[in-house]
Amino acid sequence: MIAPLAVSMGEPAGIGGEITLKAWRENRENIPRFFVIDCPHRLAHLANRLGWTVPICPITTPQEAHDVFPDALPVLEHPVTAVEPGQLSKHSAKSVISSIERAVELCLKGEASAVVTNPIHKHNLHNAGFGFPGHTEFLAELAGIQTPPIMMLACEELRVVPITVHVSLQQAIAELTTDLIVEKCVITAKALQERAGIDHPRLALAGLNPHAGENGDMGHEEIDVITPAVEKLQEMGINAFGPLPPDTMFHEAARKTYDVAMCMYHDQALIPIKTIAFDLGVNVTLGLPFIRTSPDHGTALNIAGTGTASATSLCAALKMAGDMAHRQLQKQNT
Repeated sequence: MIAPLAVSMGEPAGIGGEITLKAWRENRENIPRFFVIDCPHRLAHLANRLGWTVPICPITTPQEAHDVFPDALPVLEHPVTAVEPGQLSKHSAKSVISSIERAVELCLKGEASAVVTNPIHKHNLHNAGFGFPGHTEFLAELAGIQTPPIMMLACEELRVVPITVHVSLQQAIAELTTDLIVEKCVITAKALQERAGIDHPRLALAGLNPHAGENGDMGHEEIDVITPAVEKLQEMGINAFGPLPPDTMFHEAARKTYDVAMCMYHDQALIPIKTIAFDLGVNVTLGLPFIRTSPDHGTALNIAGTGTASATSLCAALKMAGDMAHRQLQKQNT
């Protein structure tokens, strides 16, 4: 039997707690079994506040989650400073961070099959001394890897990977190199083979400039940077092609020609997937020695505690983590 998924608590003043409650309450028969690393009393109080009947069962080991899950939400006991929904407190930051650390530790030990992270409030963590830009960099540190992991956004209709991520457009262009593109494409291709069940993934590389540079008339990055990356990848046996004009590669027919779109900057990747599947997108971190997914939204402090937050993206993240864990196990056993 595959190990249950480990769900981190996320920002306690945000919607993480209530979407976790809602995921179990409304979808437990359709999602993989999981446990959440949180305070049982906090979640029970939140459920009561929302008027939801969600039995909470404290557990001491992840293995207990399998038996508990059909009848109650399994909660691996974790200390949390009490906060009001929507009201940030730097005193809760330590609990948020240690919840992530514990999830990763259990996954690396094989006691959890994947890590699913609830949204964190980066600014609140930074104010408390958190020295990482976000989840991805922190997870890389916990995993002890030197190569920066990669963010992939995925839904049923589309997968996208931004080559450059949380930097200005000007800085993204400056950072874009052939080697960077090749590195991220190699990691992406390997992850799709091992965890998505795609033996020969097709990587479509987007151009940077309008019309993919129009043969140099609208920019030379396609000629000088992206095309050499495609050639190197093909020499390595990776099915990469492009650069493609970004404005024509995301319609329905075009999406059927590739398994992942490798995009040159943040918005080039995120605009199409958020347009296609705003509530169903999943953030997947590639290049880690464990599976990590996350809902593709933030803490939503403005609606925290109202019960109106959608658990759709969290459920999609749980399903994708479960699918990836099963495929990875099958790959290891073949």
